[in-house]
Amino acid sequence: MKELLTRTISGIVFVAVVVASVALMSWTCAALFLFVVGVGTFEMCRLHGIMDVKYLILSELVSIGAFVLAVLVALHFLSMNLLLLELIFLMLPFIFALFSKKYDHKTLFSSFYASLVFLSLPTSLMLFMYRSDLFGLMSGAHLILLVFGLLWVNDIFAYLTGRWLGKHKLFERISPGKTIEGSLGGLVFTVLAMVIMSHYFAWLPKSATIGLPAIVVIFGTLGDLCESMLKRQAGVKDSGKLIPGHGGILDRFDSVLFSVPFIFVYLLLL
Repeated sequence: MKELLTRTISGIVFVAVVVASVALMSWTCAALFLFVVGVGTFEMCRLHGIMDVKYLILSELVSIGAFVLAVLVALHFLSMNLLLLELIFLMLPFIFALFSKKYDHKTLFSSFYASLVFLSLPTSLMLFMYRSDLFGLMSGAHLILLVFGLLWVNDIFAYLTGRWLGKHKLFERISPGKTIEGSLGGLVFTVLAMVIMSHYFAWLPKSATIGLPAIVVIFGTLGDLCESMLKRQAGVKDSGKLIPGHGGILDRFDSVLFSVPFIFVYLLLL
């Protein structure tokens, strides 16, 4: 009971911080995601066994540098053309691996590129959702909150449905607790939430009512499984201990971070 209470209270605080940061202004949202990238990169290095201070700093510089550059473009401080500079960050891990005597290139590549793709890319893409030149009437804090809301609905009801009705394992080798029934329950309630919200959000295209929940459930679940894979291979239960009862940043943002690129492309096409 004490653990459930701790988990509930920290979960409410977590949701309040995210909603307030996104809704207040684009810069508070950027500050939140900068924190996510910074702490998440440390957790990613930890999962890959990289705890040498020099390489931790290098990894942070690559992840945060790529994020900051994208944010400055997203918030109209730099030209869109300067996004080409992101290619530099993609090449840096090769140089670090070339001169590394402590870690092999596979370890460095898997950690550095995981941080770039799993953290810097999706968080910066969410900042681009503020741009009306890309998303028209959909753009703004309400779009980002919609994405978070659908992902949270899926997570909560997949967990509850799995606890009550779950019998068939979804991916037992990686995550024994996940069930097919839980995933279907998450899908049903996510679609229901989308249908309800579509009646109140006139800016939301009707074509998103089915497509968006499907992407949220499929890729949100895959993100959770991928992070579970990293934790299982590292031999740890949680990626960190930042959020009482929930674990680390990666534990709380895994489904969001993995699904955002797919959501971004889908909405952009709409």
